Amino acid sequence: MSWRDVPWSAAAQATAHCLTGCAIGEVLGMVIGTAASLSTAVTVVLSIVLAFVFGYALTMRGVLRAGADLRTALRVALAADTVSIAVMEVVDNGVVLAVPGAMDAGLGSVLFWASLAVSLAIAFVVTTPVNRFMISRGRGHAVAHAYHHADH
Repeated sequence: MSWRDVPWSAAAQATAHCLTGCAIGEVLGMVIGTAASLSTAVTVVLSIVLAFVFGYALTMRGVLRAGADLRTALRVALAADTVSIAVMEVVDNGVVLAVPGAMDAGLGSVLFWASLAVSLAIAFVVTTPVNRFMISRGRGHAVAHAYHHADH
């Protein structure tokens, strides 16, 4: 299948699914790191790790609900989400790091929350075509597609 045959809506849906887990982990990591006055590097690593954990967990939840065992659910999550989460994390962390003062802003700062929101929005825009390409190759979210529909 050509990437041109994959509807943008399918790619956007896959990216929104990925964004949900990434955003939970990313925001949680940034909040914990900022509240605990962790270094920028530790905060970013914590955010990335939590984004992968929550991203994989959300996919695994749907696959487990569809009746798969834990090992299968983990394999599907790794295959479905790794590239998408990785791209999203590179972009959203890159944007936050590029905003002057964002990593030093406190939790009560508009700069902190605005840079995080904008970074996730940009990551969504950048990751959507990546997911479209992956789906066209039968990879990425296409791997989990059958499980997501079995669960509805």
